Amino acid sequence: MEGRILLKGVIIMSLIACSTARELKVKDQGTIYNHTLATILVEYAASVYVSDLTELITWTCPKCNDLTKGFQILELIVDVKRCLQAFVGVAPDINAIVIAFRGTQGTSIQNWIADLYWKQLDIEYPGMEDAMVHHGFYSAYHNTTLRPGVLSAVESAKEQYGDIPIMVTGHSMGGAMAAFCGLDLTVNYGSRNVSVMTFGQPRIGNAAFASYYSKWVPNTIRVTHEHDIVPHLPPYYYYFPQKTYHHFPREVTVLQA
Repeated sequence: MEGRILLKGVIIMSLIACSTARELKVKDQGTIYNHTLATILVEYAASVYVSDLTELITWTCPKCNDLTKGFQILELIVDVKRCLQAFVGVAPDINAIVIAFRGTQGTSIQNWIADLYWKQLDIEYPGMEDAMVHHGFYSAYHNTTLRPGVLSAVESAKEQYGDIPIMVTGHSMGGAMAAFCGLDLTVNYGSRNVSVMTFGQPRIGNAAFASYYSKWVPNTIRVTHEHDIVPHLPPYYYYFPQKTYHHFPREVTVLQA
């Protein structure tokens, strides 16, 4: 038993060593990081974790105040079967439609992280030659109740408030879904002025996908923490630069205080 645990530890450490090697860089198109906006969006990314749906719908939860005060939630989407959650609403202070996706729940985070070490690029992204993505992250957005609920709410928001900016956010796995949502709104629905800001987002596709993504959704910021392992997953293997996972720009690292 001890030998098997030791072997597993050696394998994981080897994967970490490979995954922390320098990636091939996708061109950064000069997206400007706005720290004030980040402090607002991180509150939305935190609020979507609230389990009391009544508090979310009425925007009265403990996290639903301060910088997000006055937010008008238009749609709360819950996929009970897959334990997914997101909301769409309008933030008057930043004059934008805000879409937030919930990440992995705390009870399963360790198993989820361990599982990511073995995930492979296993599905082609439609309409993007050579682009491969993580099937689980792709499906969590595209093949659940989240996508139709989000798109319907965005359409409703545009009818009420006009063509105002759309800001998509999420933490961890929620960040992965936020990225797919931002790309979907831009490529498939022709939405203009879409920006994405994620927190602790994992890698979701290969170099071809990262290149396409940065072209279509250049106003993207990935905020990471210096000791967070999730942004380093699934692993990047420098021996196979074209066949492995890549991040798209721009990354902003927050150092530990």
